[in-house]
Amino acid sequence: MDPVITTEDLRKSFRGRKATVEAVQGVSFEVRRGEIFGFLGPNGAGKTTTLRMLTTLLPIDSGRANVAGSDVAREPKQVRQRIGYVSQAGGADDMSTGWENLILQGRLYGGDLDSVRQRAKDLSAVLDLTEFADRKVASYSGGQRRRLDVALGLIHQPEVLFLDEPTTGLDPQNRANLWDHIRTIQERGSTVFLTTHYLEEADALCDRLTIMDHGSIVAEGTPRELKRQVVGDSVVLGLVDEGLVERARALLRPEPFIREIGVENGGLRLYVADGSAALPELLRLLDREEIALKSISLSEPTLDDVFLRYTGRSLRDTGNSSEVAA
Repeated sequence: MDPVITTEDLRKSFRGRKATVEAVQGVSFEVRRGEIFGFLGPNGAGKTTTLRMLTTLLPIDSGRANVAGSDVAREPKQVRQRIGYVSQAGGADDMSTGWENLILQGRLYGGDLDSVRQRAKDLSAVLDLTEFADRKVASYSGGQRRRLDVALGLIHQPEVLFLDEPTTGLDPQNRANLWDHIRTIQERGSTVFLTTHYLEEADALCDRLTIMDHGSIVAEGTPRELKRQVVGDSVVLGLVDEGLVERARALLRPEPFIREIGVENGGLRLYVADGSAALPELLRLLDREEIALKSISLSEPTLDDVFLRYTGRSLRDTGNSSEVAA
């Protein structure tokens, strides 16, 4: 399938008082038409800077980016006409109704009134906005407002919809509800470029994803492919005495059945080929050296394991802790 987004050696730096920070360091990737593409990374990884360059909000220092058939640096106006962008903050006018917001947005993009009205009606149905579209946005709940934000990004029928952490702040029920709507948007032919802090969201929604760290891409593939790269099962050991972590690590490191070992939250995380077979041997080795455990857990690889392996950090839910009702 032909790519709708292509970047080649994309770079961006910022000058500080003491030094120049290279936020994006030679990033190259493709997004295929019609897919949901996830863009993950810890804070400071460069993903937001990359997103802002692709959406023409930041100038590109060097390299090339093509979005929806137009060069981002040379044809920013054409790019803006062909994309939708839903920021974390949203863009609806609180004192207007949802319907008025949609009509205004569509007209600003040059649509004739009849076509925009029909498009607004269709989107209201798809995103479950119809029953409150005539109310002022100030009265909307968080879930309703977020669905309106997505509709505003789609009103002009863009080729690519950029969603910047769209479910941050939503409660689990409304997060799952918005996931369903995003899948529907894809089924209707849109390409979705999604940034998120929620790994289960990326796993559930994304056809492919990229992980950035320190300004560079460190992993790319489907969620299943990336999880397969984390060989074996994950075993997390919590120690009664955290002062014995290094001693336990030195004890276990030479064991041939342990493929990787690292320190995590005052304990150890191990990767082994067969977790159920490894557990009795781990307990025997630690007991022999009188290293007591307070907890032990076994799990198959997750995207968090992938993230930890490639970045050395665990990407937890770091969005707004407040939850917003429907």
